[in-house]
Amino acid sequence: MKGAMTAAAMHRQYDEGVSAFRQHIANPAMRQKFNQDVDEFMRQCALGVWQADGGNVSPQHVEYYNGIYCKGNPVPTALYWELCTAVAEYPGFRPPVFFQRMREYDKAYHQKTARRFVDLLTLMLLLFAAADGAVSDREAGFVNACADALTALCDADGLASDKPKLDAGDFVTRRGEDKPGQAAAPAPAGKEEAASSSEPEPEPAESLEELLAELDGLCGLDRVKKDVRSLINLVKVRRLREEQELPVPPMSLHLVFMGNPGTGKTTVARLLARIYHAIGVLSKGQLVEVDRSGLVAGFVGQTAIKTSEVVQKALGGVLFIDEAYALTNQENANDFGKEAIEVLLKNMEDHRKDLIVIVAGYTELMGRFIHSNPGLESRFNKYFYFEDYTGDQLMEIFRSMCGKNGYTIGNEAEKYAEAYFAGLYEERDENFGNARDVRNVFERAVARQSDRVAALEAPTKEQLMELTVGDLREEEPEETHTPGFQHPAPDQAGARSPDPSEPRP
Repeated sequence: MKGAMTAAAMHRQYDEGVSAFRQHIANPAMRQKFNQDVDEFMRQCALGVWQADGGNVSPQHVEYYNGIYCKGNPVPTALYWELCTAVAEYPGFRPPVFFQRMREYDKAYHQKTARRFVDLLTLMLLLFAAADGAVSDREAGFVNACADALTALCDADGLASDKPKLDAGDFVTRRGEDKPGQAAAPAPAGKEEAASSSEPEPEPAESLEELLAELDGLCGLDRVKKDVRSLINLVKVRRLREEQELPVPPMSLHLVFMGNPGTGKTTVARLLARIYHAIGVLSKGQLVEVDRSGLVAGFVGQTAIKTSEVVQKALGGVLFIDEAYALTNQENANDFGKEAIEVLLKNMEDHRKDLIVIVAGYTELMGRFIHSNPGLESRFNKYFYFEDYTGDQLMEIFRSMCGKNGYTIGNEAEKYAEAYFAGLYEERDENFGNARDVRNVFERAVARQSDRVAALEAPTKEQLMELTVGDLREEEPEETHTPGFQHPAPDQAGARSPDPSEPRP
């Protein structure tokens, strides 16, 4: 660990930072509570920083950990295996009790103690991150998430800030930069060129024309395709107006996707992220997909951390929240989903130039969700409606699945499948899964075909590829079989739609 900061130097910087902050605490009782709890709190945060970095603990980390003097103990004695266990089992960030007291004091006396503590926390966690001589992106993301959680509490209390918050991302050690506490070492002769040549070449940039062609290649979705093109045109014209120094009205690019499951919402969201990147709206163009469980935790403070971490991953791309309506619980006013929404709204404002949020779900439920919060209504004003696939479109999707996976459909099997999907669409209810139902049919047909072909002594290539009526048909279990009911013979399969009493694949 040559050139890395020693544990003694780390402790000196830690002690100086905490001591300097302590001088800003005017209230004696609050200062006493801070003195009692701050070391233990910071030790816990150090565990979170190292867990975020992959949990790879070294003797250097142990020295750093023991360098945080806890509860007046001048000689902490944590061992390597104990620290490894603690890092692996870190439960998540929780705001300290003394932080609540700071906010209460600041509200009463118009002070900025709580805001200053957020800055102290950021600096101390960055100090812990540098235990291995570098600050990683994941460590910086965790540090920012912790700071954002405390900042959100200050915002909720109406505590103003007199300066911009520290961004841990500014301290990330990049290739070729000096590591914290370490001088830059000259590259060995002849190694620089070899290193650069071994780096993977960046993927060629996708053109807008290629992406639109991919969009047009999707089955159905005519209304959505039109809406996407209108959105692209809107962005283009805004750019042209800016170039001509014409007024450009405020515009939100956040979207609401409304429709039943399996209608292509995630697929379109992923394409739209790449399109936004191609036209320069987003810097990266990745899609991060989550639902309520990916944002909401089970106790106060942790939801803010969890949500902020997801946002950090999505920066430069699209954050896609499926079944977003689950974040609002009308029956429980204290539900943590409300906390996730508030953190999202703040980040949408803070990162409005490089973050797009798409919320998706059932049409009726999404309408209620958007109207449940004025902040949501103001930021989500563009709606894409995803209609159910028709029987013909379901059949087209099925053919596409077969072709992409090297399967063919016999004539009789195709007639059977067309009739089946037509009936599936006509008889659809609230459980209709659209393309998901098609995938289920395909996967079960492949499984039955495998059972059939495996019994052949020497199957031909054609036999390995062909799906028959028997592969598509799912026989009803004997214990629930309807008396007198018979499945259609192969030559009659195309003459009827599936009986409602017949179980579907």
